[in-house]
Amino acid sequence: MRQTSTLIIMNHSSEEQGSSYGSSDSISRLSAGEPRQNLPLAIIAGLVSSLVGAAIWAGITVATSYQIGYIAIAIGFMVGFAVRFTGHGYTMPFAIVGAFFALMGCVVGNFLSALGFLSIGLDMSFFTLLKEFDYSLAPELMEESFHPMDLLFYGIALWAGFKYSLYQEA
Repeated sequence: MRQTSTLIIMNHSSEEQGSSYGSSDSISRLSAGEPRQNLPLAIIAGLVSSLVGAAIWAGITVATSYQIGYIAIAIGFMVGFAVRFTGHGYTMPFAIVGAFFALMGCVVGNFLSALGFLSIGLDMSFFTLLKEFDYSLAPELMEESFHPMDLLFYGIALWAGFKYSLYQEA
């Protein structure tokens, strides 16, 4: 009984705010047999998919010696869909989780790429460098590898993570 009243309050407040996210009636979704929202699972899926995307981006960047910005967009879509299909969320927190982990995947991917190039330059194993790196130098390393065009791809990844994290009716 308590959960139903919470859904009614959430639905009522969403309509008052005029938000397009979360404004659809939650009760009819639940009664229609749609899966329940699962934010903790969505967070785990967002984290895992962002780390996988970051590793793929770093691997491709180091292997080709070229940063391909489209991979940032792919990370955004991958994180968004992972959050959507695991969390079944149709409210704002799911969109925020998708956007956050899409951005984190891009930033971690750039950081791992920079570490990859540094490990080559130092003739050191990547994993040894990962273990022995002085992480207080991470901002300096990221600043060295930053390009203004990164902001465009980060922005598109954020948008994709935000938009595609929300569960849509079939």
